[in-house]
Amino acid sequence: MLPLVSVVIPNWNGKEYLRDCIASLGEQTHNNLEIIVVDNASKDDSVEYLQKNFPEIIVIRHSKNLGFGAANNTGIRAARGKYIMMLNNDTRLEPKCIEELKKSIDKDEKFGACASKILLEHENNLVDVAGIVVCLDGLSIGRGRLESGDNFNEEEEVFFASDCACLYRKEMLEDIGLTNEIYDEDFFAYADETDMGWRAQLAGWKCIYNPEAVVYHRHSASSSNYSPFKAFLVERNRIWVAVKSFPVSFLILGIFYTILRYFYQAFGALTGKGAAGKFTKEANKFELIKILIKANISALLGLPKMLKKRREIMKKKRISNRELYTLLKRFGIGARKIALKE
Repeated sequence: MLPLVSVVIPNWNGKEYLRDCIASLGEQTHNNLEIIVVDNASKDDSVEYLQKNFPEIIVIRHSKNLGFGAANNTGIRAARGKYIMMLNNDTRLEPKCIEELKKSIDKDEKFGACASKILLEHENNLVDVAGIVVCLDGLSIGRGRLESGDNFNEEEEVFFASDCACLYRKEMLEDIGLTNEIYDEDFFAYADETDMGWRAQLAGWKCIYNPEAVVYHRHSASSSNYSPFKAFLVERNRIWVAVKSFPVSFLILGIFYTILRYFYQAFGALTGKGAAGKFTKEANKFELIKILIKANISALLGLPKMLKKRREIMKKKRISNRELYTLLKRFGIGARKIALKE
């Protein structure tokens, strides 16, 4: 009998996407699945729709929107499987996706995560994310974003997986978890997998990418691609990622990296390139500056709590700083490249 895989789907007003997502799970060749949908107080009758049309699914309802991480934590606590599939509600899986993810993660007991090839829905084989690459200041971006999927057809180790669609060993999640949490609920949303990736790498876990595990994603279907709230969370949370997991030398170098990244983002805002350029097409350029200031102030106010979590994380550190430098060299991305990426 196939081992049980628990599929955790956080949902917030995603009723229009759930049918395709769940239908693709019903077509999986690895069909011993436990599907858990955690609803963050949706207003679009998502829960009623699920209960009526998919009574076999476990639905857990939050009384208010507690954020992406809190929804995932609730689902993981309820999960009975040895393997846990994290899945966005606006995705659609190829039939062999979960089978391929499990095949790769089982190749080495150090693989705590397996990344899928996530393509943009309704696009011509364009990559949304094929694992993640990381920056010296805590930021990250999807590997291969907006490139051809044909360039990412090799099974290989990556820094970590995008929790849009990936497979975790429950053993790893329990190992890297913080007190009463696996995902850091203070983040609310964005940078969650970056934070978990650093914690996993520090603890000696690895991530493998399988190009045969294909997923189609409606990118940012639940929120605007370039909303002020998203920009705020991304910038604040990347600071918290660094504070929690980086050695002091990384933190110092990260300041200079951030200044350089801000320079290129300013260039992007003026020329319409990169995420900053797209944002300023939808909002005033001064709005972006205000968001950056607000994010840094919020990050500073949260430092005492993050430093407490840092002490907890460092107790589980099993690799040297030299190995961390190697990881950054292997899986890192330059300031100019990430600043001008969409």
